Amino acid sequence: MTLTGVGGVGKTRLALRVALDVARDFRGGVWFVELAAVENPDMLAQVVAEALEIRDHSLSSPVEVLAEYLRDKQTLVILDNCEHLVHECAVLAEMLLRRAPQLSILATSREALGFAGEQTLAVPTLPLPDIDGARVPIERLAKCDAVCLFTERARAVLPSFALTEDNRDVVVGICRRLDGLPLGIELAAVRLRALSVQQLHERLDDRFRLLTAGSRAVLPRHQTLRALIDWSYALCSEKEQSLWARVSVFAGSLDLEAAEAVCSGDGIAREEILDLVCGLVDKSILIREEHGPQARYRLLEIIRQYGMEKLVATGQEAALKQRHLDYYRALSAQAQEQLFGPSQVSWFTRLRLEHANLHTALEHCFGDPSQVAGGLDMAADLLYHWISGYYLGEGRRWLDRGLAADSEPSEARARALWASSWLAIIQGDLASATTMLKESRSIGERLGLDSVLAYVALYSGMIAMCGGDAECAVTHYREALARHRATGDPVGRALTLIRLSLAYTFRGDSEPAISLGDECLALCDAHGEGWHKAYMMMALGVEVWRQGDAGRATELEARSLSFNRELDDPLGVGVNLEVLAWIAATEKQYRRAARLLGILETVWQATGGPLSGFGHLSHYHDECVLHTRQALGDSAFDTAFKHGAQLTYDEALAYALREDKQVEETPAEAPSPLTPRETEIAGLVAQGMTNKEIAASLVISQRTAEGHIEHILSKLGFHSRAQIAVWVGEQARAADDEPPENGGQ
Repeated sequence: MTLTGVGGVGKTRLALRVALDVARDFRGGVWFVELAAVENPDMLAQVVAEALEIRDHSLSSPVEVLAEYLRDKQTLVILDNCEHLVHECAVLAEMLLRRAPQLSILATSREALGFAGEQTLAVPTLPLPDIDGARVPIERLAKCDAVCLFTERARAVLPSFALTEDNRDVVVGICRRLDGLPLGIELAAVRLRALSVQQLHERLDDRFRLLTAGSRAVLPRHQTLRALIDWSYALCSEKEQSLWARVSVFAGSLDLEAAEAVCSGDGIAREEILDLVCGLVDKSILIREEHGPQARYRLLEIIRQYGMEKLVATGQEAALKQRHLDYYRALSAQAQEQLFGPSQVSWFTRLRLEHANLHTALEHCFGDPSQVAGGLDMAADLLYHWISGYYLGEGRRWLDRGLAADSEPSEARARALWASSWLAIIQGDLASATTMLKESRSIGERLGLDSVLAYVALYSGMIAMCGGDAECAVTHYREALARHRATGDPVGRALTLIRLSLAYTFRGDSEPAISLGDECLALCDAHGEGWHKAYMMMALGVEVWRQGDAGRATELEARSLSFNRELDDPLGVGVNLEVLAWIAATEKQYRRAARLLGILETVWQATGGPLSGFGHLSHYHDECVLHTRQALGDSAFDTAFKHGAQLTYDEALAYALREDKQVEETPAEAPSPLTPRETEIAGLVAQGMTNKEIAASLVISQRTAEGHIEHILSKLGFHSRAQIAVWVGEQARAADDEPPENGGQ
């Protein structure tokens, strides 16, 4: 379904309310995708995949990744602000709906997408009181949607405001003059900081009279809103107007530091930005949002477009976009420089918040031939942003786009080649990685770039390990380690120590594996670094597990997993879960091992492939599956595996870290308070079926099904279907006959 209507009518707000109301009916989740900042139609599918938090490490196109991910999920996807991508959104939506039969899409756009099967709903303005009819009691008038919204927003800026017999006609007049447009009402109510209600009404009349040349003609709604935004603009100081125009170059949101860096100058001093931002927040032009300890600001899309028009009119658009690019290129370089240190997690978080702006900056770079080299540097600086978040495929596409646009054998190209090769290795595209490393090595040797040659050796070692050639890998890693030590690069040194330690473990050389691991941990601790340390603890966990110290191995993996959970790194989490499953199997905790394997099935499916970049460890996984299935038997293994696969992500990690006692322990089976028929219906509710679907499935009337559900809610003391679903899941776990952990009779 597509919600259509003019800007400011409330399409987005309505879509969000629908999402809130129906969320429990979609077991696969409800996902909101903001498309206003997407300038390049080719990035549409990628942006949708990122919004759905799909971490895919495969070589599949974003469209295929989306289709496969949604194929069997009962999911609602909200595509917001589609009007500038109508054709592309229609093609994507039609394909996904065809491939994913349980998918629902709710789109918002100023026009319909226009494909078979689409339903449209024109979002009306808020109902207005009828001033020609009988005078309604003020209590009824206050419940009229338009009047209610105006009153609520008026109280937000003037707490003493109330709808009274004295002001009711004026309030009604304001709402009618604004044609019931929600955004118009909100912008007008802000004026009560400086005007009385009567003055506001008179000013609105004056402003709209200019547009109708004094006639009684009714303004089209888009002109009504335009006039109101014009008025908001006119009421800003000259510097506030300039800032409004300048912040329109940002995508998504921005923080105060970015506003100061990009928008100051040319008549606005840096120290004035804070007061000007506060002024625009007070006037409801900028919307303030909390993100942890930081405040960020954003413009509604229609307000941003207005600001961009003003910026273009001043002739400053190109200069401001260049400042925006320069700022985010410098930010990316700063993040790369401070990656290996105590501010690492905060940098990862900040880059994720700035992703839309990074996207816009890179689009600017690669759209201008003179900026491509800088774009390559920026994309390479963001290497860990691409790897640690949802953006691995996008990162490789940016790098490949830049490499295709600029073939100059420069240091920037050499660096981009080895950066892209690591992403290719994680995706399992070893042939492309090998080709890129060959060219990077050639440039590095020609220009005498020791840092480039160090990373080429490192990633060449990874490719050798993927092929099971530990001897070759060790040779490459030793070269990389020597070069990284010589150049003083702690990031490359730490990464090489992790991989070399794993290679020695693979060869069965425990002493150097432990020694290199200890060196890496000391290096990380000296810099206050956490991410590489987590991976090193993972690698050491594998080694000490092989030595038979399951307790120490579990401790290392748990500490590593805790950090990777905090960072939200799916690859690190997946490898940690793998090792914990292997440990459980060797400790004869077979049911736990099977559950962890079930969890891994979900984790690796979400990332596009198991053990991405650590394929040489896959034989441990295969052995774990074989021994656990033999110990439990097929039925018990499948049951435990299924239980693990059905856990939510948070439940799964709590279980792996032994934080969730309810999942860890299996309670004794208790008599059910429900009748067999009620139990059957509760199970259908847990599957996400509607009352109508339940009635059809059981060949009973819908009214009878509703009556059973009311009895279930009453007996269990619940008030929602979601609680029934949780209860059914708990009963299923409780009813599971657990075999002994050692796989006995």
